[in-house]
Amino acid sequence: MIDVGFPLQANLSTLEFEYGKDVFGPKTEKQHLDDIRRSLSDPHVDGPDIVYAVAMDIGKEKDRQDLIERNLLYGAMIFEKGRVGKESVRSQGHVHAISPSCNDSTCEVYEIWQGAAYIYMQETTEDDPGRCYAVYGLPGDVIIVPPHWAHCTINADPSQAMLFGAWCVRDYGFDYTGVRAHQGVAYYPQVQKDGIDFVANPMYHAQPIQVVKTRAYLELGLQGQVPIYTQYEQDPNRFAFITHPDIAKDVWKNYHF
Repeated sequence: MIDVGFPLQANLSTLEFEYGKDVFGPKTEKQHLDDIRRSLSDPHVDGPDIVYAVAMDIGKEKDRQDLIERNLLYGAMIFEKGRVGKESVRSQGHVHAISPSCNDSTCEVYEIWQGAAYIYMQETTEDDPGRCYAVYGLPGDVIIVPPHWAHCTINADPSQAMLFGAWCVRDYGFDYTGVRAHQGVAYYPQVQKDGIDFVANPMYHAQPIQVVKTRAYLELGLQGQVPIYTQYEQDPNRFAFITHPDIAKDVWKNYHF
């Protein structure tokens, strides 16, 4: 059982989530190694056939209609243990496309549940990607990706599966164009004996990466070490900055890690 604010279990042998009483959710969608090859440092490597599983739109039955009306979506993910070649298991990377509901790119609010994660982010997918960050998170930590930033999710501890949940806009979309044109994001997470080493992707002209720990997001009204689903229940308006990013435009403009 994972402490996420409602009854939820992860079956790591089937990469499926199991929902408790009065909780809704779909069968997980599986992402295969072949789906992410174009964004790896070496597209021809071996690794787990299924690299991660996604269950989009989960929550308590009592909240289902409210979440629909708010255009707010909660998702759950399982990232497999192990490696893909020299790299840790990860997503391929994308930018949040413009959502029709707000005519803008939107942010994403992650909460790490099990294992360890890096959420890698870069300002653009141009040859000069701007600032590049890898934010490290452990269970209970929250990490926010701002609108328009390219990002990918990385299992920071290949010895075990990594699980997390995330809030996003319901009419989300992914733009892979710039990432795929550069064969991935600006840094590849290669596994070393003492952890993850971020190796520059030569297809970019990137500035040095900054590896940081997560922080509190007091400017967005979030609480530390309280499940983000519980925070929604406490104040259903708390995550309005996801579906209406203009509410926090000054935060995004001066975003710091």
